[in-house]
Amino acid sequence: MQQIFVKAAQKRGNMSDKKYIVVLGDGMADEPIEKLGGKTPLAYADTPAMDRLSKLSEVGLVHTIPEGMKPGSDTANLSVLGYDPKIYYSGRSPLEALSIGVPMKETDVALRCNIVTLSEEDVPFEERTIIDHSSGEISTEDCAVLLEAVKKELQNETYQFYVGTSYRHCLIWNQGSVIELSQPHDVLGQVIGQYLPDDENLLYMMKRSYEILVNHPINIERKKQGLNPANCCWFWGAGTKPMLSSFQEKTGLKGMMVSAVDLLKGIAVGAGMGVAKVEGANGGLHTNYEGKVQAALDALKGDYDFVYIHVEAPDEMGHQGSVDRKVQAIEFLDQRVIEPLTQALDRDGINYRLLVMPDHPTPIRVRTHTADSVPYLLYDSTKPKKESWNYNEEEAGGSGNFVPLGHTIIDKLFEK
Repeated sequence: MQQIFVKAAQKRGNMSDKKYIVVLGDGMADEPIEKLGGKTPLAYADTPAMDRLSKLSEVGLVHTIPEGMKPGSDTANLSVLGYDPKIYYSGRSPLEALSIGVPMKETDVALRCNIVTLSEEDVPFEERTIIDHSSGEISTEDCAVLLEAVKKELQNETYQFYVGTSYRHCLIWNQGSVIELSQPHDVLGQVIGQYLPDDENLLYMMKRSYEILVNHPINIERKKQGLNPANCCWFWGAGTKPMLSSFQEKTGLKGMMVSAVDLLKGIAVGAGMGVAKVEGANGGLHTNYEGKVQAALDALKGDYDFVYIHVEAPDEMGHQGSVDRKVQAIEFLDQRVIEPLTQALDRDGINYRLLVMPDHPTPIRVRTHTADSVPYLLYDSTKPKKESWNYNEEEAGGSGNFVPLGHTIIDKLFEK
């Protein structure tokens, strides 16, 4: 496998005269929505930068989720980075564990530990409803305090908790099992009984975490402010230690990840890429877009050849079922990431190829991920095309351009 990657990198030759960029709008693709006049959020949003670039670019569809695999940001982003999930995927949470420096052993199983919002009526735990998978996009600082309260009672030699970002945290299960667990964003608004783990210890920890957190001072204050309380641990995404090959050996390029999300940072760590630190980047609608752009530009003007800018906000707004906020997230991506990024590169005379795309759809209708193909926009600053299309799902589908294997889309980006 390593020799194949080296040969592929050598075949591409010296590409140092160009820079390569992916701008990934997580969950940006969607379905036509009546409220938007039958348009998707991407087609409806005011996106002058993407409208300008689409007239100079190749537009098409790419299928990022391999047949038989669940549509997740883990499998999809591995695909976009050129790693076939059928070969490299070992679970979502282990990738996040890499990001936060968890020392995983070969026998460890990592699980995502969301701090979620459950309903608080006077009913048995199993009859509660999951209201919010992100607890109102709670801050990392507040959530770390809540997780510490859980750790004091539930952490032991078998189960170790680690703080991540916002509501996203990690549980390491020593000598654990990779078991099927429900993703909280897949069951929003539903009674949780049928989605709880069969494993007695995990179930006990979920129930006990609710008892610990429901009347925690932070949650009492959040409810006073009209915010969703972060009142229960929810475990999912179990997997074993990942084994990714070097991105630089694979492509011949030195890469940098710019993301607020531990999953993406973990993929980068596993692939030997750099990880930018952007203060105020939180994975929400009001993240530090400008800081992300500056981090990308600093990397590209330094010794990095490739930058992957990941923006989580469209996905989060899709999970929330908010049409207006998803449109706003796409507009922020366009006007606060793509526009200043391309303006700066053009002003400084840097030759570049740019790939804009989602990883998967997160339709407002279902409030979770689907495996449908997603639209891509591929722009080369040295070879602008003359086209008439706009960048959206319908026109990308009508272009005739289709990439059936998601992990090969990066090869199109790296074409000379």
